[in-house]
Amino acid sequence: MSNESKKRYILGKKNEITEAELNSRIEAKLLSSGIFSSDKVNSNQLYFATVQVLKDIMLTHRDDFKKRTRAQGGKKVCYLCMEFLIGRSLKNYSENLNVYEHLTGIFSKYGFTFEEVSANEVDPGLGNGGLGRLAACFMDSLTALDYAAGGYSLLYENGLFKQKIVDGEQVELPDEWLVADGVWLVAHPEKSFEVKFGGRVDEQINDGEFRIAHYDYDSVTAVPYDILIPGVETNAVNTIRLWRARPTSTFGASRFATQSDYIKKIAEANYAEILTKQLYPPDNHEEGKLLRLSQQYLLVSASLQSIIADFYAENGSLKGISEKIAIHINDTHPALCIPELMRILMDVYSYSWEDSWEIVVKTVSYTNHTVLPEALECWRTDLFSLKLPRIYAIINEINKRFTADLWNMYPGDWDRISRMAIVAYNQIRMANLSVVGSHCVNGVSKLHSEILKKDVFHDFYKLTPWKFTNVTNGVSHRRWLCYSNPRLTEFITELVGQSPKKNINALSLLSNYKTEMSVLEKIGAIKRANKVDFCSFVNLKYGIIINPDSVFDVQIKRMHEYKRQLLNILKIISLVNDLKDNADCISVPQTFIFGCKAAPGYAMAKHLIKLVWHLAREIDSDPAISQLIKIVFVEDYNVSIAEKLIPAAEISEQISLSGKEASGTGCMKLMMNGALTLGTLDGANVEIVEACGEENAFIFGLNSGEVLEAWRNGYNSRKYYQQSIKLKSAIDRLYKPIGGADFSHIADYLLSSEYGIADPFMCLADFDSYRKCYDRALNDYFDKSLWNRKSLINISSSAIFSSDVSIKKYADEIWKLNPIYRQRTE
Repeated sequence: MSNESKKRYILGKKNEITEAELNSRIEAKLLSSGIFSSDKVNSNQLYFATVQVLKDIMLTHRDDFKKRTRAQGGKKVCYLCMEFLIGRSLKNYSENLNVYEHLTGIFSKYGFTFEEVSANEVDPGLGNGGLGRLAACFMDSLTALDYAAGGYSLLYENGLFKQKIVDGEQVELPDEWLVADGVWLVAHPEKSFEVKFGGRVDEQINDGEFRIAHYDYDSVTAVPYDILIPGVETNAVNTIRLWRARPTSTFGASRFATQSDYIKKIAEANYAEILTKQLYPPDNHEEGKLLRLSQQYLLVSASLQSIIADFYAENGSLKGISEKIAIHINDTHPALCIPELMRILMDVYSYSWEDSWEIVVKTVSYTNHTVLPEALECWRTDLFSLKLPRIYAIINEINKRFTADLWNMYPGDWDRISRMAIVAYNQIRMANLSVVGSHCVNGVSKLHSEILKKDVFHDFYKLTPWKFTNVTNGVSHRRWLCYSNPRLTEFITELVGQSPKKNINALSLLSNYKTEMSVLEKIGAIKRANKVDFCSFVNLKYGIIINPDSVFDVQIKRMHEYKRQLLNILKIISLVNDLKDNADCISVPQTFIFGCKAAPGYAMAKHLIKLVWHLAREIDSDPAISQLIKIVFVEDYNVSIAEKLIPAAEISEQISLSGKEASGTGCMKLMMNGALTLGTLDGANVEIVEACGEENAFIFGLNSGEVLEAWRNGYNSRKYYQQSIKLKSAIDRLYKPIGGADFSHIADYLLSSEYGIADPFMCLADFDSYRKCYDRALNDYFDKSLWNRKSLINISSSAIFSSDVSIKKYADEIWKLNPIYRQRTE
């Protein structure tokens, strides 16, 4: 690109629209839907019309962004993930497009507040937890920073589930979100692709050319639906492309010669319908495992066919594709893109194995998100070969060539080679495939990345150390600070003269005011106002009354043993025990807020939810204790609830066993909003403490090295039980009914090897340290100016945890992207 051309593509921003123009467009949409009088408009109709207008604006911006991308020949990242937990979009998009104030004024003319109109939007059931929320933040940052990007996932008709708690039991109700709200989707049926499953594969040589013939397969049509992602201060718009499975063809009874043909086609149609019906279908049986495998292949096959078809159409060949396209697999769910890309290059475009493999490795990069062995995906070879015979053959060939290379490097070292093999012991190891088939592997926090190198992927690190790097996770500060916490954002902007929405580094300027009492008082006043808002929300939604002057101690994350909600529960029980012994031992009221779901088949996680619920019930029934301690379990916790809770939180519980949490992003959102971290040196907590200083967080417990040492020395949970009076009292309480329910099995889980290893996540080893650290936090909380200063320092130190920072590192070091220069407007 010439210097003269480059001058025309810098420092611009998107076209602005006036409130009058926006109102006129909304009126036109209402009119086209048959609404002729503003007096007859309800909030749902207004919501629908507004979404249509914003989509039109974004599509116009999208066309311009595509032209700029083509003009500069920019490289694009294609980000594959099984989930994108995007949350509600109206507030986020209207802020990004700079029309929020306009819409607030327009809605008021119709007699509605912005909140009343946006309440018509449901949370899309396209994700479950941190993995999907991270992917959504990354797409937001990619667009805000003017990178060309596309997200790829599936259009699940049903989310994970709607959570209902009935007498302490989690009940899973269908989350049929798409029935209620698919209005943000833009369908592109003309860009559909066929995806094949099962059947048999023959290798043929015709006229000296190697050919693959696929017979008797079942197929579905993958139909794409796009969600548009607008940038901030730019007309860049990227997309998340979601694939919905549909039957390959419509049919009628007259087309079939026999009844069996007709029944077979009905079965094929039903299979297509269920393929994208459910996010994470149960996999505790073979049918569920095959369905999950099919979902993963549908995602990668449809996405790669789309990516390659677009590239070929624009360039006339696939020459230089690895220089123009970066493909990123977020965790192992999309790892099948490695053999699928090999299949397309060889079987469709007649590339040799060697040339195909070179393109794959140069193009693909991989983020690992877990160190838990059970979460490193493996597939049984019999199931895999049945469902994906051609892909199975390619994986076997990759494994054969890779292990042959290993044998040459490590002759006779069968243990090492078997550990590193992709196919071994009738299992296909997706994590090993991801490492072998990519040019870069990253962990998501400094500690996690070191554990990958030293433990999980140590053999691979010794072989190819240059592949491994770290990119610490981040969160979109626009959604999780600017839009969720407008009081704090406005105060920071007034104080430092810059908006964090436009410049995340404005947060760091806040540290200049850490000794000014008026600023500290304002920080405290904003937090209390947010707490009052959350109390009102909880009262309206759940009928629960919370004291806004109590400490808000928050643990919001998936219910899992390693995240140690049980340790938090033991702490609460010990506080209740202390109160019963001494009514004056607690001077600050405390509210413990839990937000989590348990996987449907995860029995222990469900037991822990039940324990939280029954403990809350027992505390509420005691007039004296309930004045000082309250437990709130936020039913059906989701993104929209998080946007209300996080600005109100004061203590951020990040208490996983050190070495188990890869990163965490909730810890970053809470820190950014002024909550103080109470946690172990695990995941991103390590970097949080480095950023804000140990004196501005509350760190306890064993570090990752000490955890390993404890296991080597033979961990004995009973030793801690016998040595600690408070701990013994808390566990003994579990042997008595709580809220009318029996939880003695949880006490046994902590003390007895009958359930395997007693206390497998070392709650007892960390309990005393945890309880003392919590008491220290309460003591600091009593000094309001001290607490507010620590809160301010946490906020001012949180800029490094913006997903903009993460994406810049991915773009520079892994994907080798450049921003698409914006057209000059001045």
